[in-house]
Amino acid sequence: MNLFVDDSDGADKSAELFTPLGVWGLLYAEVIIPLALPKNYTWSIPDRLQEQVRVGVRVEVELRKKRYAGVIKTLHNNKPAAFDPKYILNVLDVEPIIHDEQLKLWQWIADYYLCTEGEVMAAALPAHFKLSSETILVYNEEIGEDFTTLDHDEYLVAEALLIRKELKLPEVQQILDTSHVYPVVKRLIEKRVCFVWESLKETYSAKKETFVLLNPQYDNEDQLSELLNNWSRAPKQMELLLSYLHLIKTEGEVSKTALLKKSGASDAQLKGLVEKDILFLEKRSVDRLQNLPRNVSIDFELTAAQQKALDEIRNSFEAKPVCLLHGVTGSGKTLLYIKLIEEYIKKGKQVLYLLPEIALTAQIIRRLQKHFGGYIGIYHSKFNQNERIEIWNKIKSGEMKVVLGARSSLFLPFADLGLIVCDEEHDSSYKQQQPAPRYNSRDAAVYYATVFGAKVLLGSGTPSIETYYNTQTEKYSLVELNERYGEGELPAIELIDTKPLFKQTKEKVMIAPALQKAIEESLLQKKQVILFQNRRGYTPHQVCKACGWIPNCRYCDVSLTYHKFKNKLQCHYCGTIYPTVTTCEACGSHDFMQQNFGTEKVEEQLQELIPHAKIARMDYDTVSGKTAHDQLIQNFEQHRIDVLVGTQMVVKGLDFEHVNLVGILDADSLLSFADFRVNERGFQLMEQVSGRAGRKDALGKVMIQVANTNHPVLKYVVAHDYKSFYAEEIQGRRQFFYPPFSRIIQLTFRHKHKEVVEAAAQLVAENMKPLFVNYMVGPAEPVVNRIRNQYIMELLFKLPKDAQLIHQCKEMILAQEINLHNHPNLKSVVIIPDVDKI
Repeated sequence: MNLFVDDSDGADKSAELFTPLGVWGLLYAEVIIPLALPKNYTWSIPDRLQEQVRVGVRVEVELRKKRYAGVIKTLHNNKPAAFDPKYILNVLDVEPIIHDEQLKLWQWIADYYLCTEGEVMAAALPAHFKLSSETILVYNEEIGEDFTTLDHDEYLVAEALLIRKELKLPEVQQILDTSHVYPVVKRLIEKRVCFVWESLKETYSAKKETFVLLNPQYDNEDQLSELLNNWSRAPKQMELLLSYLHLIKTEGEVSKTALLKKSGASDAQLKGLVEKDILFLEKRSVDRLQNLPRNVSIDFELTAAQQKALDEIRNSFEAKPVCLLHGVTGSGKTLLYIKLIEEYIKKGKQVLYLLPEIALTAQIIRRLQKHFGGYIGIYHSKFNQNERIEIWNKIKSGEMKVVLGARSSLFLPFADLGLIVCDEEHDSSYKQQQPAPRYNSRDAAVYYATVFGAKVLLGSGTPSIETYYNTQTEKYSLVELNERYGEGELPAIELIDTKPLFKQTKEKVMIAPALQKAIEESLLQKKQVILFQNRRGYTPHQVCKACGWIPNCRYCDVSLTYHKFKNKLQCHYCGTIYPTVTTCEACGSHDFMQQNFGTEKVEEQLQELIPHAKIARMDYDTVSGKTAHDQLIQNFEQHRIDVLVGTQMVVKGLDFEHVNLVGILDADSLLSFADFRVNERGFQLMEQVSGRAGRKDALGKVMIQVANTNHPVLKYVVAHDYKSFYAEEIQGRRQFFYPPFSRIIQLTFRHKHKEVVEAAAQLVAENMKPLFVNYMVGPAEPVVNRIRNQYIMELLFKLPKDAQLIHQCKEMILAQEINLHNHPNLKSVVIIPDVDKI
């Protein structure tokens, strides 16, 4: 490919570079590229590629002189009327990387959640499928080694190309010690010493591992015996060889790593056997995923109540595709999931098991692998990109039958999906917040199942108001499981009034004497304790005692959280870290008091109050590594930890046998947010965390520290009464026209200048008023009105459940975005639409 492209005249030479002379075909392709484009662009398909293009394959295309790997969405013969499409440059896949069902899901998410298919593609595909563009100089072998016509700079580059065969432009810059290399490169191309190759390169590489093989001549028993019997020296090599022979018999193949570990030998000793031609080394591509035997082993029996619920679920799937399993915490919902998964594996179908938190996958994957072995895989953001792509390929081929994962696993290319289990369906973590697409994977899963004709089982001890409402209006089926598994009973709940304690100490109570006494009693009984505080760090803010000044983030309008372990102040909105403050910037005082408390401070006080206890903390700061969740949970399961202090991570579905006491340290903070879902969220959190206690035979206990003991939600928590809570909450939602009686779309406006963002929000509101004045709230500033140096305004739409009106509103919002971007003074304002805002 000895071609040169001179872009100096701005002409598109891609056809000359990538296609031989001939007549172009009339076939066109709509291609999704990973950019937030208002619509998908159309490219023309050259004759030479027409037999290779298929829906779902990646193709190399050029847009604004940049190369992208896009996915073909549709093929057609309709030439765009307004422009002449460019040509597709290359086809990157032999087979489609995704199925038609995934493309339908991408389009639905883009339409419903007001984003682009390019943004969905960027979220859906593993990074290795998103390729990078780079310029490469390739040596022209036909020119030989005659460099007599070259000047000094040209000669240096040509000599390097002769040796290396390929050079990237940054490498040419290093050779010439200058950044101005384009004139030299152009002269070399004109003299045909090299040519330019713009290529899109895969970053995925198969994992390689070195295996050890025995020289075939020693396959003969006599030859091997002679070798061993006549061994005269190098006893460590003999030990290494014997280890090899043992491993080859027990394992079938021997990796270099396993051999050196078993024998305790060194690389040099292995190299000695290789040099003697006794052993050979061979590099092979290996699977990054753990290989377990593929078998189904169910070793438990369901209780009568569980069997009744399972039969009801099966019957409900005959009538409706979506069923809610409302089972109290500790009722054994996971056992029902396992039974259903077994049925679908036997049918040859695939199953997606969704969980809201990575922390949950660590515990449940061990239980599922015990029952399903190699049929099951796990997929979440902590996996590296190579592991993700191998899981992707196994699911696409249908080899992997069950996938356990967080919300991103919804985008996997299932071949024959039969069942989606969405556990803890009420959890807000199912909703993607940043960046787009801001989808709810629970709701998207319901749509995705319809594409396959699959069933959806939603499970929760505290269902979301919207989901439970759907069962009451008979949109979904409802199955209830109202008793705990085994001999367990729902824990007794005790409220600890912190007002009298606050009057005595003038400080917020962290661990009341009654709670401390209960913790000590639990530890004497060899039981475990979970303490829940929904704030991480040491203290949420420090206050100057003299003037009341509070250290704030310079980029966000929020106070800084003090992390004592790191001895730093941190903004939990933008992540900026600051040194600790010892002098008040307002009055110069050095006297600060710490208000409120986080998990770090709780852990410290516990170590002072109960020094003999083994205490650990589970929050974002302590479980950042890939295996950190799993390690911490296993330590707690194995009773290496007595007291676990944590944020919401300890709430969500974890099952611990020896926990008999749960403490909620600050219930007031859960019930004081300015949000219409505050009561629902508070009830769910308290009921879920209380469900961690007494899950086996013993009766558990929950102690809730709260100042406002008369809050209406608390009586339902104490009684474990979800239905009564729902009945009261649904009345308020109906009265104030909140979901499930309306659909919410929130527009967030961001800009670095406050007056600009206010003007933009007002302009959009004025333009939307004629049709939607009765459904608009705002525009107004949120509680935190500046994040990352961007001022924020919000405009809320509460729309009736009228499909035509909702569609009209979405269309008008998109039109307003275009209008704003064409406004000379407001075009830099960012608009973020969020459908079904949580």
